[in-house]
Amino acid sequence: MILRWLPEDITVHNEDLEGDKRRALLRGLTEALPQILPLLYSLVEKHFVAALSEHTRQQMELAKHHVGTVTAVLNAINAYAEWAPVTDLAKYGLIHGCGSLLSYSDFRLLACEFFKIVCHRKRPADVAVCEYDAAMSNIFQVLMNISQEFLTKSRMQPMAIDESEYEFGVCICETVVALGSSNMQCILVDGARTSHFLQQMLEYYQHYRIALHFQSLLFWLVALREPSKAKSVARVSGDTSPAGNFGSVGVSSTEKEKKGVSLFITDEIYSTLLDVSFKRMLKKSANSSSSLLELWNEELEGKSDFSNYRTKLLDLIRVIASQRPVIAAANIVQRINVVSGDANQTTKSPQDLDAMVGAQLGLETVVSAIFDGSGDYAKTDHEAKFQIHRTFEGLLQQLLSLKWTEPSLIVIHGHYLDSLGLYLRHYPDVVASVVNKLFELLTSLPITIQVLCHFRRGSEIK
Repeated sequence: MILRWLPEDITVHNEDLEGDKRRALLRGLTEALPQILPLLYSLVEKHFVAALSEHTRQQMELAKHHVGTVTAVLNAINAYAEWAPVTDLAKYGLIHGCGSLLSYSDFRLLACEFFKIVCHRKRPADVAVCEYDAAMSNIFQVLMNISQEFLTKSRMQPMAIDESEYEFGVCICETVVALGSSNMQCILVDGARTSHFLQQMLEYYQHYRIALHFQSLLFWLVALREPSKAKSVARVSGDTSPAGNFGSVGVSSTEKEKKGVSLFITDEIYSTLLDVSFKRMLKKSANSSSSLLELWNEELEGKSDFSNYRTKLLDLIRVIASQRPVIAAANIVQRINVVSGDANQTTKSPQDLDAMVGAQLGLETVVSAIFDGSGDYAKTDHEAKFQIHRTFEGLLQQLLSLKWTEPSLIVIHGHYLDSLGLYLRHYPDVVASVVNKLFELLTSLPITIQVLCHFRRGSEIK
């Protein structure tokens, strides 16, 4: 406990320990790390072995005391992980020791917390790059192994995973997200390593448990925004993947650092991200209780509210659409066709209506990202423009031919047409047909809904 409290006085505000006193404590603890860190490692090793031994002998009370000691030492280790040099944590065996504890239920959360703290740290300027990256590479391998075990079990034996194991899975996911967000340079040095990492992050994004999906969403937002700042060549020249085979990308390390993860993301990954994002635009309700996905609910602790979550989804869709417009256009039209179902069906279930509203938001986001008025669409090559035009033209013809009569469907129908407004600026030949259709829809509604639509949409129609 004393070894834990001392470093906490450095990281936690303490009015009695400011200025020179804090600096003196930090200097003293730093000088003592060669004694403190090996002691912590030896204590973990000694009492962990003792706990296993006493458990084997059925001496549960003694085993419990040793478990308590290991737990206390892990808490102390985590206090040092906040600021002690990462190279020292590796040198004195703490990375190896905590990695060994990830497989044991009594210790795995605290051991995972150690890695989460370290992964949030970035490479300092005053440290040997090779030593730091070697330590982070070691952490990467530890995390990928335990993460793969969880994902495989979750995929193959979902019923065998209880809530405590899912809690651990969320902690692992948060940790690998931190690793990818703060130390991606240690992953990008190897194509196969990057491939392995991205495939795991994609699997977390696809996971039916919302907490795992949400953590992965935070990673993809960081990873995909990086290349969007540079307006990569791929956006202008169409949707040819820059990375074909992950393991054989023939680019220099400087180019990898410059373009980041974008070099390794294939069209298939983009499509999967969009597919999952469109499906998760819904909120958990009585109508969606039978869904195979665990949808958003207000009980997700620390995840804010649904509108903020949906905003993050829409941000991800927008970034992908700006980088891969052809793929985004094709995916949103496919999603609309799926949720709309039989075009001749004049009534829909509440769940279908929710899905159609979600798809409309997706359409609006994709269209605005592609035709946002920044001039980038004008620079897109002819082939990509042709594919985008053909995709949206097909959707528009479908919308113009629909004959829905249910008021709720008519309103959604109008919103779909409205979402294509920016597209129509570039292809104005069909504007007259769209306007006529909108008036046809408006006059087919009951008078009370007409007035509501007039006030709600009037400014946008203008």
